[in-house]
Amino acid sequence: MSAVPDVSVIVAVYNTMPYLTECLNSLVGQSIGRDRLEIVAVDDGSTDDSGRELDRFAERYPDTVKVIHQANSGGPAAPSNRALEIATGRYVYFIGSDDYLGEEALERMVTEADRRGADVVVGRMVGTNGRYVHQALYKDGNRDVTLDDSALPFTLANTKLFRRELVEKHKLRFPEHLPVGSDQPFTIEACVRARKISVVADYVCYYAVKRGDASNITYRADHLSRLRCTAEIMEFTASLVEAGPTRDSVLRRHFTWELAKLVQDDFPGLERSLREDLCAGIAKLAGAYFTDGIRDAMDVKRRVRIALAQAGAVDELTEAISAERDGRTPPLLLDADGAYVRWPGFRDPRLGLPDRTFAVLGESVAAHLAQGTDLLASAWEQPGDDLLYTASVRVPVVGDVRGATLRLVQGAMPKSADKPGARRVPAGRELPAPVGEVTAEPAEDGTATVLRARVPLERRTVKLGVRVYLDVAGSTYEIPVRGTGKPMPLARRWGREEDPYRASALVNDKGRVVVHTARMHTPRHTLAFEALRGFAGKLRRKLKSTLKRALRPVLKTKQKSRRK
Repeated sequence: MSAVPDVSVIVAVYNTMPYLTECLNSLVGQSIGRDRLEIVAVDDGSTDDSGRELDRFAERYPDTVKVIHQANSGGPAAPSNRALEIATGRYVYFIGSDDYLGEEALERMVTEADRRGADVVVGRMVGTNGRYVHQALYKDGNRDVTLDDSALPFTLANTKLFRRELVEKHKLRFPEHLPVGSDQPFTIEACVRARKISVVADYVCYYAVKRGDASNITYRADHLSRLRCTAEIMEFTASLVEAGPTRDSVLRRHFTWELAKLVQDDFPGLERSLREDLCAGIAKLAGAYFTDGIRDAMDVKRRVRIALAQAGAVDELTEAISAERDGRTPPLLLDADGAYVRWPGFRDPRLGLPDRTFAVLGESVAAHLAQGTDLLASAWEQPGDDLLYTASVRVPVVGDVRGATLRLVQGAMPKSADKPGARRVPAGRELPAPVGEVTAEPAEDGTATVLRARVPLERRTVKLGVRVYLDVAGSTYEIPVRGTGKPMPLARRWGREEDPYRASALVNDKGRVVVHTARMHTPRHTLAFEALRGFAGKLRRKLKSTLKRALRPVLKTKQKSRRK
């Protein structure tokens, strides 16, 4: 090894076998070479075979692997701090002992840091075994970023390359009293102090593993512990960064992620006192840091939940979460000023929450409409030789629904509509012409609008999607009608006896209602087909006979050869 290795990799270890072996193998096999690499692993009182596995690697690679054994400290902060005291590399890199690196990870990140003069380099990170890792930071390729012009605040783990000179100059260390998120203060301060932060997006550097038993420390902390840790991290950030766009960019992550996780599906099942304590803690942080900029940049669901918690509306928050968890989509109120989700607490004078807390726009509108638009009933009407498809569809909107209609449309929805389940129609795109009759009336419970449509079918072979079109805040949305689990009418024959058609309504593999129409075979068609098949048979027999005659001399010659 050279006198000063390029990078010291720090590994805090506690009971991570058998994942630890893959982690260590990925380190000693790095393309940067072991002569440029130092691995400092601290066994934090493991009770499995982790300590012995570390010693095995240290014995096999004595010039590269250093191992320290210590009593259990309760988290990764203390072992990481101890490793920093003996690290000698120009850069330091932290890795979870149940994760592993891509073969070229360290070489690429060190090269990028040297080339760009970066103090922090973020290598692309992905999750395995179902672990979620935010990807927005990597979608624009390799580049330099800051905390307020990128998704960096949503990637605050310490799994990055840090210039050790920066770490020691500012005495960056991990707070050992935080059971969760102890890497965030270190990472946030390093990013604030860094002259330049670069991203390696064109190579997967880091593979974050969710253990089969989900025992990663992130998955084990209780609600109040997570609240206390998040509060301390937010207060630390506020002490480091003055109020303004940069602070908002960082703290928006905590409202959107850590705090929002405290008021999700399991919230209604918690003890009343715990729900009250969580709301009180969120309210304190919201009162200090929940600026208009943060609120307006959040998606409506999380924004409303934080606002209800801030208002101390425990019952309304519980009902809002329960309704969404149970699939009870709240209606979208349409009026001249915009579109608002009518969750509990909307325009409640006791709470005094502004309307824009409940405002919904863009893809959120599409997702909301798709989630709550359902088929109620469908059937055929057959006046004479004609056939009409009739449908009743529940759409989760109330208020000004004059633009609501239903169409049968040829062609698939664009793939961009698959995730939200619906789409905003691009400006200037011509909509399908109105056909048939459509009426709109409020649902009996007042939480939706019911569209009733009677659409005549054309005599042609075609597949048609059943879709709702709705005007919301100056844009038109196209929503496929869901029909999973709903009864469909039996296929129906219609048209003139000598030229009949068949219509069927069904639910496709995406759960959307489609109508198929096709021309049927008549006796006349059958006779023509049989005549064609007879002609083909005669032609086949004639060709077979001709081929046999042509091959006869060849076969005779072969037979004579065999006799000789």
